[in-house]
Amino acid sequence: MNLPSIFMVLAVQDAAHAAEVSLGVTLFFAIFLVAMILSLALEEKLHAKKSLIVGLFAIVGLLLGAVLLPLPYGPYLIGGHPVDMPVYIPAIDWGVITIILGASLFVDVTSRSGLFTWIAIRLTKASRGDPVKLLWYYGLMTVVFSAVLNNVTAMIIVGSLSAVSLGKLERSDKLLGFLLVEGLLTNIGGLLTLISSVPNIIVGTAAGISFIAFFLKAAPFVAVVTVLTILMGAKLFDIRGLETPEELEEAAALVEGFNERDGIESTGFFWFGAAMLVLFILAIATTSVMPYVGDLGMGFVAMAFAAVMLVRYKHEVDKFYRTIDWDLLAFFAALFVVISVMEHAQVLALIGQGVEILIALGPRMGTAAVLLSAAAFVVAAAAFGTSVSASLPTALLAAASVGFGVGGLHLLVRLAWADYYGREHLGTIRGFSMSAQIGGQAVGPVLAGFMFDATGSYQMPLLVFTAAAALAGIVALFATPPRLPVRSQEPARV
Repeated sequence: MNLPSIFMVLAVQDAAHAAEVSLGVTLFFAIFLVAMILSLALEEKLHAKKSLIVGLFAIVGLLLGAVLLPLPYGPYLIGGHPVDMPVYIPAIDWGVITIILGASLFVDVTSRSGLFTWIAIRLTKASRGDPVKLLWYYGLMTVVFSAVLNNVTAMIIVGSLSAVSLGKLERSDKLLGFLLVEGLLTNIGGLLTLISSVPNIIVGTAAGISFIAFFLKAAPFVAVVTVLTILMGAKLFDIRGLETPEELEEAAALVEGFNERDGIESTGFFWFGAAMLVLFILAIATTSVMPYVGDLGMGFVAMAFAAVMLVRYKHEVDKFYRTIDWDLLAFFAALFVVISVMEHAQVLALIGQGVEILIALGPRMGTAAVLLSAAAFVVAAAAFGTSVSASLPTALLAAASVGFGVGGLHLLVRLAWADYYGREHLGTIRGFSMSAQIGGQAVGPVLAGFMFDATGSYQMPLLVFTAAAALAGIVALFATPPRLPVRSQEPARV
């Protein structure tokens, strides 16, 4: 019996004990889950790794579950035989863990062949030093690399080459634009394949989605967003093409100074790495239809290819083991344990019921009101994220969320006015509402300034804004359209 079958056995046991979990216990574990999420949001403030945070919550959660929940202790029926194992072992999705571990090792060893650097330099030469062509080639290369590598490796290869290329072309002033576009494209490329990011792996394995099906669904969206991102980056950072023949000739001469063979230690291993990369992608793509291998899963394929590649460095494999992101693996292993406890506590079922209620609010309260409330909650989450951010990536994510939420509010509030009050008096309603809105925008910075003077930090005003936006989202859900008074018609006078 494979891992999904084990979960099926556990699901049957859970169904038998679901009635034994009281609502109070479920709410207690829901609060426990919220506490873990808040701790992860404050990771940088706590100066603790995410694996440690979730690991501690997994330990405490298992202890609380042992006391308050009917956890499905063994023996577990596997292959028709009872097997004793700790309750947290079947809680972990080992298929996801082995895919992450195997793919990381495979990519790390393959990069030592110089293959990815060779591809990058060949594209640089193909651009002949034209900045616009360079942006397009590097952008597309970033998406492709992110689809088969992890984001960090892809960004290191493309980002470092961007710095060197633009430096030699005497266009270092465009480096920030290139890096920001490439940073965005690493996340876009991470949506393309089933193995390109951990969320994709988890969703794909849980839902039983094949590599090809995932790729075909994601490719159109990735293609459109990639083109728009590169066009926007070129416009925003004023990246223009070369125009005069002298500029073209000078740039081409500078680019010819690159040597794509500099990173190749062994020609034989270079071609072996190229062949293995193609075979790896094909094997992952066809795992679901291959006899025998399909039963073993993509985790087996990833580990097998990693083992084959490690043979080349059999005397120094420990170097590659040290480069593995063990914090990430431990984080997901502990997270699976926490999710399992939440499932037994019926927290996931409670969340599902809440989602059903929110969906049902659309026809009853109006789609505009529900979307407006959702935008307010996005702003609240962004304000909270800004208050706890202590690094550039989290600050940029929070800033993007603010723009997404506020942009939604500006659009949806006008739709809500028309939906609730009609269009006859829309100008009057908008004028009255905008007066209050502008007044609030004028008062908000003043209050934030007073709070900063009192506390020496903007964290307090941001938390106040978080609470205000969340409250507005709740109020929007319960706002009901006004009813026009029914006027009785007076008889006409003769």
